[in-house]
Amino acid sequence: MDKLISLFVFSALSQIVVSHVPTEASFRANIELVSGHSRIFSGERAHLRCSIPDVHRSNWTYLWFRGSEELSQTGGELKLWNTKVQESGKYYCQGTRNTKVGKIRTQQSVPVELKVDGGWAILQVPRHPQLVRSTLEVTCRVRGNPRLEEIILYKDGVEVMRQNGHKPDFHLTNLSLEDQGVYSCRASWDVRRQTLSVISAGAHVQILEVLSQPILEIIPNYDTQLKRMKLTCHVQYNAPAPAPPIDFYFYNNNRRLGPATSDNYNVVKQTPGLYSCKARVPQLGLSKSSEPKNFGLRDDIPTAASLPTSPNLSSHQPIQFTPEKSTPSQGPPLKTSQAVPTSLLTTAQVFNSATTQDQANPFEESGDISGDSAEESGDMSGDCRFSVIT
Repeated sequence: MDKLISLFVFSALSQIVVSHVPTEASFRANIELVSGHSRIFSGERAHLRCSIPDVHRSNWTYLWFRGSEELSQTGGELKLWNTKVQESGKYYCQGTRNTKVGKIRTQQSVPVELKVDGGWAILQVPRHPQLVRSTLEVTCRVRGNPRLEEIILYKDGVEVMRQNGHKPDFHLTNLSLEDQGVYSCRASWDVRRQTLSVISAGAHVQILEVLSQPILEIIPNYDTQLKRMKLTCHVQYNAPAPAPPIDFYFYNNNRRLGPATSDNYNVVKQTPGLYSCKARVPQLGLSKSSEPKNFGLRDDIPTAASLPTSPNLSSHQPIQFTPEKSTPSQGPPLKTSQAVPTSLLTTAQVFNSATTQDQANPFEESGDISGDSAEESGDMSGDCRFSVIT
């Protein structure tokens, strides 16, 4: 009887284990847009591929999703023929396979966003953020590929440049953070003694610094026995692979705490002071310092690091400031900016993020580059305006 009960319990436990579908955390599916650009015209095709970095080359079945909707495709490739506007969305893939304990699923892939435009013009921009000082290339496409006479590029509704219609590609060199925004294009061509003009929907372009300004985190009482605390230097490093190494420095009252380290943290004696950190990439000539952070000091007691360094200024002596003269841009000459006519404007003004350098930071080194992912939103059906100029 005892053996019978044990057999029944074991059978029940086996059913519970088999019905559970665990996630195999060591594997994440990878999705790739094979057909190129993520913004296409309705009627064109799109081709996506899913792969799983499995060194054992197991036999995987693939699951495809558009948003939360699971698609019927089960192979490693998803091909969309004669696409429709309704097929716009974020696509994911996931791998699944049978094992002795039941089905196992991988983690879902990072999404790839596909935008199907039902209008007449498309501005194709890079899918990934661009870096400061790099070159941005965008392409203005018109449905049917007519012989264009003129193409105008806009940023946030203001003209950036215009050129002959035989060159649909625009190149913006030496990017800065101010170049981030929503771009669109307007194309014109002649048909039967009439000039046709169309404008694309807006496409967001994100610009990132190669090295962001660090943020120092102080964790007190990290080691209570030795009375030590932990300093962590958080920084965003966007250099393309293979990226040169970063050196980290830590300071207390402008005095360096030990040599440079490849780790972004340091455990130091817990003492009051103004702490800061610095991230430096020697091979790229980049160096950024964090804001000083007060630990254990009274706000009304000045420290040596916070005292002004101006020489012998009397408290009654006025300080005169002379504004610096602006220098002309070194980039290519552009025509006078002009706003897009409101009847043709289809993009919304977006906020241009800008980063200001803190000139009061005593730890900042020279040679820094001046100047996060915003999602493109909205359906593209009907976003393109068409006008006839007689």
